[in-house]
Amino acid sequence: MRTRGGKVQESPAEYYDRRGVLGEVVERPVAFALDEELREQILRGQRTRRLQNISIKLDPAQIQALRKIATMKSVPYQTLIRQWLAEGIRRELHLDRPARLAG
Repeated sequence: MRTRGGKVQESPAEYYDRRGVLGEVVERPVAFALDEELREQILRGQRTRRLQNISIKLDPAQIQALRKIATMKSVPYQTLIRQWLAEGIRRELHLDRPARLAG
């Protein structure tokens, strides 16, 4: 890829291959902690839900599958996504009781 000045600019993939940044990635447990009061509120299901919009790009086939599964479960597809995210978060954080994060 050439820039306006005629210099050759390497692609992001070439840059990262040359730099070897993947060698810097270390797989080890990450310390993650919630404020104890917030954690207890979440576990008791007493946390007021303040949902925040995000943007995420998904493959159209994934969206179609999500909608079909949600329809079969009789829930809105965004609720299904939130439920799956909440389950994954609980599993990753090894929480004892199911939290009511989704809804």
